[in-house]
Amino acid sequence: MDSQPIYFTLQNGQRCVHIPSRGNVEYCCVVIGAGSRDESPADYGLAHFVEHTIFKGTATRRSYHIINRMEAVGGELNAYTTKEETAVYTVAPAGHIERSAELLSDLIYNSVFPTDELNREREVVADEIDSYLDSPADAVFDDFDELMFAGSSMAHNILGNINTLRTFTSSDCRRWLDTYYYPANMVVCYSGRENQAKVERILSRYFGGSERLGNNARNVRGGEIKTVDKFSLMRNIDAHQAHTVLGARVGGMFSTDRHALALLTNILGGPGMNSRLNVALREKRGLVYTVEASSALLTDVGLFTIYFGCDHNDVERCSGLAMKEIAQLAANPLKSQALARAKRQYVGQLIVAADNAEQTALSVARATLYRGHASTTAEIAAAIESVTSASLCDLASSLLPISQLTLS
Repeated sequence: MDSQPIYFTLQNGQRCVHIPSRGNVEYCCVVIGAGSRDESPADYGLAHFVEHTIFKGTATRRSYHIINRMEAVGGELNAYTTKEETAVYTVAPAGHIERSAELLSDLIYNSVFPTDELNREREVVADEIDSYLDSPADAVFDDFDELMFAGSSMAHNILGNINTLRTFTSSDCRRWLDTYYYPANMVVCYSGRENQAKVERILSRYFGGSERLGNNARNVRGGEIKTVDKFSLMRNIDAHQAHTVLGARVGGMFSTDRHALALLTNILGGPGMNSRLNVALREKRGLVYTVEASSALLTDVGLFTIYFGCDHNDVERCSGLAMKEIAQLAANPLKSQALARAKRQYVGQLIVAADNAEQTALSVARATLYRGHASTTAEIAAAIESVTSASLCDLASSLLPISQLTLS
């Protein structure tokens, strides 16, 4: 980011963010607080299906005109769905903020979901479901979620299933938009070189209409997340490699130990080749090609996981080595120099990641949706600096039960 985000709210309650940048590329995104977690069993996969079919026609545009609107100037239009959000965004050469804002507004408020287009896209999503199942390194995480969140709306696959996919109609898609796509439940973000006055004027023109008031509160999830029973399962999928996930529930995005968890996750299995798991399983023993630790924080719960792919005969050994690394961090506080190195590495990775303007725009919009603003790199660095060796030990100790929550 060239400078800090500027936050403002339109008259209809629509929250907006402007990230000033001197680059030659600009980004415009809308992040909506609606994802697969909000679906009833009959709607499983609807959030993702709407993300696909929102590009298929509006009151004034056919799908051909939609997909060519940004492409014509060398840009692109894209979207994604998670358990709690949907994002629709554009990337374009600088100077096309109005083209981007007008298009995104048209998709969100005026999509009509033509039946013939839905039928074609249904086959595309069905193929996506099939291809995803053909990738066990991805599918194992969804299967793990089903076990970890059994009995809650977070357990099912974001893509849904073939049975529900076949039932979705234009009215279902429109119902989803009418229910969740409204100003208080969305954040619009622009990252680019345009000045603040112009950004406010254009975003107000396309997202500030009084007819778009909708509800006046953000979508807040409820529902009980049941205690998970212990499990250690091996499923035969007839693959040449075993894919394993070990995991544990942790605090959500508002938990007080979220920064300590981020640092611990990075020490254990972050992207650096010097992560403890990579050194123990790959560099020293050559047991895996990929091993990683990650933490995904939702509004009210989080999930810490370790993933590795290895030969079938090495699953137990790799799991034991992973648990040994956690146990060592739980029992042996990091010395001051080692802790300082870990903090320096993590903060450095944040600085490098902030150079990715597209992901920065999306993450700032997401943070604004839930927190009202995004933490600056300096604020995160200060929070990381406050993490102590003792707090890392306590957190590592709390993760030891993952040895009893395993899926291969």
